[in-house]
Amino acid sequence: MTPGDLVTCRVIGVVRSPFVDKRDAPRQASVARDVEGTIEVAPTAELGHALEDLATWSHLWVLYRFHLAHDFRPKVQPPRGDGGRVGVLATRSPHRPNPIGLSAVELLGVEGFTLRVRGLDMVDGTPVLDLKPYVVYADAIPSASDGWLAADPKPAWRVDYAQLAEAQLAWLRERGVELRASLDAALSLGPEPRPYRRIRADGHRWRLAVKDWRAWFEVIGDVIRVVELGSGYRRAEHAKPELVVHRDFTARFGGDRP
Repeated sequence: MTPGDLVTCRVIGVVRSPFVDKRDAPRQASVARDVEGTIEVAPTAELGHALEDLATWSHLWVLYRFHLAHDFRPKVQPPRGDGGRVGVLATRSPHRPNPIGLSAVELLGVEGFTLRVRGLDMVDGTPVLDLKPYVVYADAIPSASDGWLAADPKPAWRVDYAQLAEAQLAWLRERGVELRASLDAALSLGPEPRPYRRIRADGHRWRLAVKDWRAWFEVIGDVIRVVELGSGYRRAEHAKPELVVHRDFTARFGGDRP
């Protein structure tokens, strides 16, 4: 084969995750350590045999297709760095010549054709192309360099949550809205606006927009404390049937957010 030739890949399964929109998904599995989900493997006799002994491993590599990335961008602007554009092959961006992703996840269990995993950074419905065991002696390379990220200090920001914010996150989670991983991913880089993050000053605090929700936070030393959450819709809009969670949230916790 030569460069430019087309190949086909067989989809062997699909990801089921709490992230229904690509804007919600963390940009690295390392910031989604507590996010659980499943990989549903196609129930065929062949794949049933292929899954044998997989449960003996604690972690897996998941190869998948960025099915929501529809364009190849030779240069992209990553969320970290000095704000400049870099070659896409020097990043983990989904806008690749072939939109293939790679994530390491913790394997919690194998139940028939369903894999329970943790550390999930993939959008719900992501097509899975392959699964491989994470082999510690072969895959962990402590001496590896950080490439262009070496010039960008690693984030020293710790994200924590006030009691009210914890209660609001728990309330939303019970209703199928998972925001913690997205908040952790966005705020672990610091409080300043960066690519892909909508942050603005709001009085004596800061406000982060995460899809159609808002999070107000304070900066205390090297800690970012999320104080409270709120709807991204005005109260007058809550009568729409699709905004029932926003209506109930505002009725429970108060607030009338812009």
